Amino acid sequence: MVEWGLVTGSVRIAMCAGCAMVLVAGCENPFHTSDRDRAPSLDRTKLGEIDHLSLGEGRPLPDVEQSRDTGATLERLRERVREIGTEGNRVPLTLEECRAAVLENNLDLRVVLVDPALAQERVSQEEAAWEATFTTRAFWNENDSATSSDLEDGRSRFNGIEPGVRVPLRTGGTATVSLPFQRSETSNQFATLNPAYTSDLAFSISQPLLRGAGRRATMAPLKIAGYEAQAAGARAKLEAIRQVAAVDRAYWRVYGARQALDVRQQELELAQAQLDQAERLVNAGSVAHIEVLRAQSGVADRLEGVLVAHNDLLREERTLKRIVNVPGLGQETRAGIDIASAPDPVIYDLDREALVSDATDRRMELLELELQIAADESRIGLARNRALPLFSLDYTYRINGLGENLSSAMRQMYDNNFEDWAVGLNVEVPIGNDRAESVVREAILARVQRLSTRAAREAAIRQEVLDASDQLETTWQRILAARQSVILNARTFEAEQNEFRAGTRTSTDVLDAQARLSGSQLAEIRALVEYQIAQVDLAFATGTLLGAARIEFETPTYDQLVEESRELPGYTPLDAEPKPLRDGL
Repeated sequence: MVEWGLVTGSVRIAMCAGCAMVLVAGCENPFHTSDRDRAPSLDRTKLGEIDHLSLGEGRPLPDVEQSRDTGATLERLRERVREIGTEGNRVPLTLEECRAAVLENNLDLRVVLVDPALAQERVSQEEAAWEATFTTRAFWNENDSATSSDLEDGRSRFNGIEPGVRVPLRTGGTATVSLPFQRSETSNQFATLNPAYTSDLAFSISQPLLRGAGRRATMAPLKIAGYEAQAAGARAKLEAIRQVAAVDRAYWRVYGARQALDVRQQELELAQAQLDQAERLVNAGSVAHIEVLRAQSGVADRLEGVLVAHNDLLREERTLKRIVNVPGLGQETRAGIDIASAPDPVIYDLDREALVSDATDRRMELLELELQIAADESRIGLARNRALPLFSLDYTYRINGLGENLSSAMRQMYDNNFEDWAVGLNVEVPIGNDRAESVVREAILARVQRLSTRAAREAAIRQEVLDASDQLETTWQRILAARQSVILNARTFEAEQNEFRAGTRTSTDVLDAQARLSGSQLAEIRALVEYQIAQVDLAFATGTLLGAARIEFETPTYDQLVEESRELPGYTPLDAEPKPLRDGL
């Protein structure tokens, strides 16, 4: 009960402490972090949801499934891979499955997704800067010195312990409450109490008034860390959009390579059919034997085209496998990929101004710059505060207790018959202060640079949107032109075949017409693939994704990242002995 009375029994202690807190902190609680001290939080959907691209009301978009259940989609894909196997078989993949896989498994995305967790830990560190600290100091001191008078101590002994609590204040100061106990013993025969016990209750506060003063300066590191954490989230979302756009492009390139291989194989089959027909006509005596040689040369040329197209398909499939990183469907496997989502080209009436406006609102690069500029404001204010002279106020209030034993000393302290206080000012004025002023100028220049970067980035984004819009319209016209060319070259090829049967054309003429037909078919395929990629590029330029469904994702937590790291190559437990470096490192 005595200790509780020491804390709450003295009205004057409470009044002095309360007055000091009001004087220092004004109307705000110096022991509490308010929302104003933190960086303003963005809407969760701003960083955790990737919107879809809308190219006009009532206009059809490419067929994309509406399911948001990424986990179920991935499980279906893994089950299919297990059933089909990995050697020599083909795995059908939809665009939705590829997107889900890249958000779950892509290694480049995993690297970037660690940044928000790291930034959040830095926020937690800044939050913990105002944790109270329990302090204890114990001491033992013995003196033995010659004296010239019996009134002086020849031998003395002091020992004691001083527990306390130190609390940092959001206003930049520090409050300390301590309860020191001491026992002293002396050889002075005139000492009234020997040994003597002291027990004091001390309250002290140190508050800077210029440098390091005020919540704005003290809480600036927390606000900066909050802005940087949200900027890390913006970078993570940007990387997610980039990887999903990359898998979309790779998906359609695989489609184009597969269609090109089909065209080359069809070309080889037609060349072989021409060779068979030439041999029959030669045997019948209708044409010269040279027609067989010409047809054989055409077959050899087409065979090379098939081999090159097959190698292109393997390369594009390997790129898609690397991006989606599905277990059991690695780059080293021989399993092929069947494109299960067919393209559906349609024309759009693009509102370029609306697309540019959407891009400036949604692009994560601009949001990251906005957050960095806001952090720069806090950095400038912090640098200016640190350039001020150090001018601090120190106040100490103490209740003293003395007795022949510890109990009597504590009782006297509780009665509050003896008290003292002290006020002091500390002043430090740097001579020159060039370094601090240079830091202020550096912070201002960093903000100026970032403002210029934002203006340049906005101009670049505007160009990206307009270029992607032009590319979309151009590739649409290329599709129409290529399809018309395919129709005309198909008619020409049939006519050349009929003329060859009639003996008025050679195998070279037929093969040339066939080559032009294959070229127009390949041109149509390239235009179709580039049209799909142009839509992806336009969606990326506006900070969205192609399709009718938006994507939701969450950055992983500390525990999730640590658990996932166990599956990475080279993982060792945190408490294991470090592995030796390879020779030559």
